[in-house]
Amino acid sequence: MTFLSKSLPRRTVLKGMGTAMALPFLEAMLPAGLAAPKQPVRRFLAFYTPNGMAMEHWTPKAEGTAFELSPILEPLAPYRNQTLVLSGIKTSWNYIHAGASGSFLTGTPRGGKTEIEIFADVSIDQLLAKQFARETQVASLQMSMDAPANAGACTGNLSCVYTHTLSWRSATQPLPMEWNPRAVFETLFGDSGTTDRAAREARLRQHKSILDSVTDKLASLKKDLGSQDLAKVDQYTDAVRDVERRIQRAEEQRDLELPTIEQPQGAPPVFEDHLALMLDLQLLAFQSDLTRVISFMISKEQSARPYPQIGVPEAHHPLSHHNDIPELIAQMSKINRYHVQLLSQYLSKLRATPDGDGSLLDHMMIMYGAGISNSQRHSGENLPLLLIGGGSGRLKGGRHIKYADKPSIANLLVTLMDKMDVPVEHVGGSTGKLVIDPLSGI
Repeated sequence: MTFLSKSLPRRTVLKGMGTAMALPFLEAMLPAGLAAPKQPVRRFLAFYTPNGMAMEHWTPKAEGTAFELSPILEPLAPYRNQTLVLSGIKTSWNYIHAGASGSFLTGTPRGGKTEIEIFADVSIDQLLAKQFARETQVASLQMSMDAPANAGACTGNLSCVYTHTLSWRSATQPLPMEWNPRAVFETLFGDSGTTDRAAREARLRQHKSILDSVTDKLASLKKDLGSQDLAKVDQYTDAVRDVERRIQRAEEQRDLELPTIEQPQGAPPVFEDHLALMLDLQLLAFQSDLTRVISFMISKEQSARPYPQIGVPEAHHPLSHHNDIPELIAQMSKINRYHVQLLSQYLSKLRATPDGDGSLLDHMMIMYGAGISNSQRHSGENLPLLLIGGGSGRLKGGRHIKYADKPSIANLLVTLMDKMDVPVEHVGGSTGKLVIDPLSGI
């Protein structure tokens, strides 16, 4: 590496290029005498699709590196070498739609049994968020294309939280998925209305002033409280510390240049417009390193969204109960393929976005798939799962792996934590790690 006598300001480069887009990390931006960080940044995205899959149109016929993309997976042809198709994995908790999304990132072996009995396990996005929160302003984002339902029963007699989220902060604390792009923008950039640097700095000064006042009042309040009230205040204090951390990280990133975009007014009525906005916000969050962990549901379980724009006017969930009628399965496969096509468009943007010594796609690990395979039977076996991206050198794509021993998705989650350099002994009901690396010499 060539050392410079002084660092190159990022803003100078941006002006010289005549663009407002954030640049990738350049060695010339380092202070004199400092080497580039050796540890690559790794990012995780869970991309969930509901209501099962037309498996006969999903599963590649051949295994190993010689497989051909199936009709549903054909839109991923440009990313074949960074795509790992996994077959034969089963869900760890199979209770119709609740277990599908409820165990996708938790690997929980069971959930509640009534509308008000709510429990699972900590999801891996939140395990990662806890680790990466030290380095980013936003520990994680939870996003969906559907408004949440926080009460009532949605599947069987179980709570709607199971079908409306993938993320669990604790065994009894499911996290809501945000569907409104305006709210996502505010999580990332506050309510300043724009990503403009001056507006962000003004918001930062305001938040610091408010936080100083809250901290002083908490210190005074705690002198006169009993043990039970102190415990409640301590929980609140933890939330305050999280705000302090975010403000500190924001100060460290105050010179970060971002594309200037205005705050969305809300969710556009057209599905594709809404989706494009949500994915662009994800891209911006990853690109600016505001977060490294996102879980996303393109639709909730039991979604009744129709897709007339691709010739499927029937509602998705009723169509998924196709009674094994070939014509209806073919219609179902159109929805499955369309979701993959939309994913492919997103991957194109990730690949086109520079990041360190490669692209965002090179440094991401994307877990795409569903918690149900055969939708007619609510089957939890042979789940449709993909791993996409380079994982900063930790993922080897271009392969189709078929497991004969029906391992649990929980074991896959343990392996993914390893790949993200946040090793854990177990996730949910895991019994070990799942081998996804190619054998030596093959």
